[in-house]
Parts: sequence; structure tokens; C-alpha cells
Amino acid sequence: MPHINLLPWREEARELKQKQFVAVLAVTAVIVIVIGMLISSFYSGQIEQQNKRNQYIRNEIAVLNTKIEEIKELKAKRADLEKRMGLIADLQRNRNLGAQILDELVKVVPPGIYLTELEKRDASVTVKGKSESNNRLSNMLRKIESSWLLGDPILNSIVAAQVEPRILSDFQMSMKVKPVNQTAGAQATDKKGGS
Repeated sequence: MPHINLLPWREEARELKQKQFVAVLAVTAVIVIVIGMLISSFYSGQIEQQNKRNQYIRNEIAVLNTKIEEIKELKAKRADLEKRMGLIADLQRNRNLGAQILDELVKVVPPGIYLTELEKRDASVTVKGKSESNNRLSNMLRKIESSWLLGDPILNSIVAAQVEPRILSDFQMSMKVKPVNQTAGAQATDKKGGS
């Protein structure tokens, strides 16, 4: 007689497969959750690391900004000191300018011309005097043009006057004082050429 199995083996096999499916599903869910947590913690660590780097960079930027401010203050102080030093150097260069102008006038005024008045304003010098002839005034104008300190002479007026026993003309002349930087170089070349 054939052997017939009357036990519900198909249902048991179905339940076994269903239990295996649920177990595989549970294990897969656990693995997915663990992988998700690992990925989340990895990216959280990366974000935290980047935030630390950003904070470090912000701190360094703040330090550099304070140094930049200090440098700006130092540059402003330096510019102020350089300006003061320039003023002191200008005063030092112009200290003897009055004496130099008088010395140069002695050299450019030819015989026969007498100065009666001298006035200096800024870079302009005005002289008044008497002259025996217009040729002497022309000679004086040429000497002023070739002077290392004086330049741009302008004869403002000539007035003939009668003085016993000679005839002298009253004149007024204005000229410019050359800038000190130019005159220092010209004076040095004049001294080399003269020696």
C-alpha cells in the first residue's frame, strides 16, 4: 500500500519559509539601520571636523584683522613721522636761505648798481635800487638767469631821476628763488666746476 502523509507539511513549510523571510527581513532591517547610523555618524564627524576647521580659520582671520589694524596704525604713524621729518628737513635746508640770497645778490649785482631795498615773500624776491645805466641792469638780469639760486628776473620799472652830479635811474625788479632741491644740486656742480 502506498504511504500517504496526512500531516499538513505544506503549511509547516509555508510557516518555515515565512519565519525565514521575517528573520531575513529583520536582519536586513537591522543591517540597514546600522549602516545608516554608521553613515550618519561618519558625516556628523565630517561636519564637526569641518566646523572645527572653519572656527580655526575664523579665529585666525580675527587675529590677522587685529594685526592689519595695528599695521594701519603703524603706517599712519610712519606717514606722520615722515611728514614731520620732511618739514624738519625743509626747515634745515631753508635755514640759511636768507644769507644765501644775500650772498648770491652780491655776486649778481654789477658795479654801478646800488640796492636800496630788498623784500622776500615766499619764493619771490623784490629789489629796489639805483642804476647808472640800463646796460648794467641788462647785465644783472643775465647774471640772475644764470644763477644757481635765483631765476626768472622781471624788471618791473625804470624811472630816470636827476641826482647831482650824475643821472641815476630808479628801478624795481622781482625774481624767483629756485626750489632748494634744485639749488643744492646746482650749487654742488658749481663748486666742482669752480675748483
